[in-house]
Amino acid sequence: MTQQDYYQVLGVDRKADAKIIKQAYRDLAFKYHPDRNEKDSSSAEMMKRINEAYAVLSDENKRESYDGMRNQYGDNAHGRFRNTYSERDIFNGSDVQQIFEEMARSFGLRGVDSIFSDFYGSGYKHFEFKKHGLHGKGFIYKRGFGRKRKNHMARGQSLGPGRMMKYLFKKATGLTLPKIGEDIQETIYLSPEFARTGGPFPYHHHRRSKKLVVNIPAGTREGQQIRLSRMGEAGSHGGETGDLYLKVKFRRPILQKAKELIVSAFRR
Repeated sequence: MTQQDYYQVLGVDRKADAKIIKQAYRDLAFKYHPDRNEKDSSSAEMMKRINEAYAVLSDENKRESYDGMRNQYGDNAHGRFRNTYSERDIFNGSDVQQIFEEMARSFGLRGVDSIFSDFYGSGYKHFEFKKHGLHGKGFIYKRGFGRKRKNHMARGQSLGPGRMMKYLFKKATGLTLPKIGEDIQETIYLSPEFARTGGPFPYHHHRRSKKLVVNIPAGTREGQQIRLSRMGEAGSHGGETGDLYLKVKFRRPILQKAKELIVSAFRR
């Protein structure tokens, strides 16, 4: 995976506030908008990089996580970050679409539907309905971005995540929203020595009766999670498969475990 620094992509300082980050993104999104760079094939790839950088840095929690990895891993932070956050996670809750629509209205450029379909293909779909006095519009992502852990696949002005809104949507449109499969959380036990050096680790995926070889990054810490994309539960109605998250715990010798138990008992 190509390493990149989100701050450098947007051309902002690490201490830049939310207002500066948004303005930098607006300027770059306008500069590299495909409608203004039809003869430059590289602009589309740059546009995707800008979108990703803004989605991370404009979200307080994602930015904090990225900054932590940047402090710890330096130039390798982007790769570490993408091992933890999928593209769906990154764009979940982002206002990238809203900014694109504002540019479309102001400058007569193509809106989010056309642009994002070009970027992300069949993984992106837009819907809008007006029926029985009910009006709503939003975005459905079969893959790519816009994912929440609770399997909410639609983001819209009039649609909420509750069951009632899903029912109303189906009633009005006759459509069933795609549902992403549940993520699976498992634990793997490594020796501290192996975690420091990293390497291939055999893992038996019991729910799939499948043997996997997981690449453990060097310097893995206890409590860290390793994501295996699309190895979770199957989705429904066209939704993609969830992910498998392996939480790392260290194996300790029996004597060390006994000592820890004794110390813990005396502290109570």
